[in-house]
Amino acid sequence: MNPILKSILIWFFAVVFTLSSAFYQKMTGPTYPVRGHAEIGGKQIKYRLIRSYDLSDDAKITVVVPDTSVKGELLLRRFKSMDNWQTNAMVRHGDTLIGALPHQAPAGKVMYEVTLIKGDQRVLLNDHPAVLRYTGYVPRFILIPHILFMFMAMLFSTLTGLMVVFRGKNSYIYAWITVVSVGIGGLILGPIVQKFAFDAYWTGWPFGHDLTDNKSVVAFFFWVIALLVMKKNRENKLWPIVASVVLLIVFLIPHSTLGSEIDFTKDQKTEVTK
Repeated sequence: MNPILKSILIWFFAVVFTLSSAFYQKMTGPTYPVRGHAEIGGKQIKYRLIRSYDLSDDAKITVVVPDTSVKGELLLRRFKSMDNWQTNAMVRHGDTLIGALPHQAPAGKVMYEVTLIKGDQRVLLNDHPAVLRYTGYVPRFILIPHILFMFMAMLFSTLTGLMVVFRGKNSYIYAWITVVSVGIGGLILGPIVQKFAFDAYWTGWPFGHDLTDNKSVVAFFFWVIALLVMKKNRENKLWPIVASVVLLIVFLIPHSTLGSEIDFTKDQKTEVTK
């Protein structure tokens, strides 16, 4: 095959694969909104229930229901708490029903369900409680570079692996870009994002079990080894392929899985024993 055509095809598949992986990670993450449709009074209702909030006020849960005879209720309680479930009526503003979840400190979570009511008909939107996590606000000039560098890491990791398998060019250069991207995006900007969001630079091993932090270290570790091996032997295929597969596996783990959260039961148990 023509070398130029081969490079174009490898780049094409690397970009498509990276975009698909990023989309999968976003869609399956614990902070991705719960979406769906429900029917009440013979009308279809489309809803989107948020699971992350980074402002300083109460999180607003909104459902567009043009039928003004339909009312709404929020059933809620703090996640990981011994709180009793609380029912709050949603307030109507035009076509929209609005409910509020009480604001929590960063990493505090609130579980909630939304029920629509029309006469004797009650429709529960989410079969399982949605869990919303409060975070601190992360400035866009920090968050956007973090996302871009992590995207570059995934792209050039995939690209390096494909170049090695199909005997393309510049695999060593792409390996360097991968290591630098993971280092900056995951190990420098990642902790800064974490500090803004949860007031802690690092919540992975050995201080916690946050998979977002841990997977950055694992990916960086394997790619540093691959880079050192390739420096001594540019023909080595095993380590860049292993590093590419490892990075793919760890980055397919949904973002924020086992992330920071407050266990309210600890304080409540202390109060009970006093």
